[in-house]
Amino acid sequence: MPMTHTLKGIVRYDGTDFCGWQRQDNGRTVQEELEKAFSTIANEAITIHGAGRTDAGVHALGQVFSCSWPRAINPRLRHAVSTMLEPEIQVIRLEEAAADFHARFAAQSKRYAYNLSFNHDVDPLAARYVWNVPFDVDLDCLRRLLPQLVGTHDFAGFQSTGHQLSTTVRTLYSVELFHGVAVGPMDGQHLWRIEFHGDGFLYKMVRNLTGTLIEIARGRFPESFLEEQLHTAKVFYGHCAPAHGLTMVEVLYDEHPAIK
Repeated sequence: MPMTHTLKGIVRYDGTDFCGWQRQDNGRTVQEELEKAFSTIANEAITIHGAGRTDAGVHALGQVFSCSWPRAINPRLRHAVSTMLEPEIQVIRLEEAAADFHARFAAQSKRYAYNLSFNHDVDPLAARYVWNVPFDVDLDCLRRLLPQLVGTHDFAGFQSTGHQLSTTVRTLYSVELFHGVAVGPMDGQHLWRIEFHGDGFLYKMVRNLTGTLIEIARGRFPESFLEEQLHTAKVFYGHCAPAHGLTMVEVLYDEHPAIK
């Protein structure tokens, strides 16, 4: 029986024109595009397993995937796959992993960033990747809210319907607000991001958290609403931030983070 090898890859993509990561019957997905490229090169069907599912319109800088590969890894395989997927998808790293490695089940934690702009005018160069919030937002209020999310909580009040899970308890190791830095002609003065680092995330959890935080910080909800959703609610009643502002930053392995 031919020996197979396990590949571990890191991929970045612009999710604007994809129906999310996961393969589906109708709609173009990142997983499907990767599988097509690898299968063409291998001349046989290759199944890709991702570390997590990103929704339609969500981007990634460091999505991790794994798959079985029928032969020894050619050093030019990463470049060959990326060439077939450009410009929306790029495999930035590809290596052989332990035979039992699985991108999803081996993951210890994940980091997401939600990009925001508090500008009254939409920057066309940022519009695909940043949620422009054209309202006055109390940043001091936003900073006060973030520590409440850190730790182990039942996040059922921030899960969108559609997924049935055995538990909705998750641990957030850190939730931090950063002032953005301009890239090229983009105006960095109004760019911000909230970074979430946790052991796992529920369906649309980061978007629901972000949208609710912004609604509180702009005065539409009282500050007590966050605590109510976090400790007593079982249904999401807040605001879901749009998908295009969310980016999967990285997936961490062999690391047990401490709560900040």
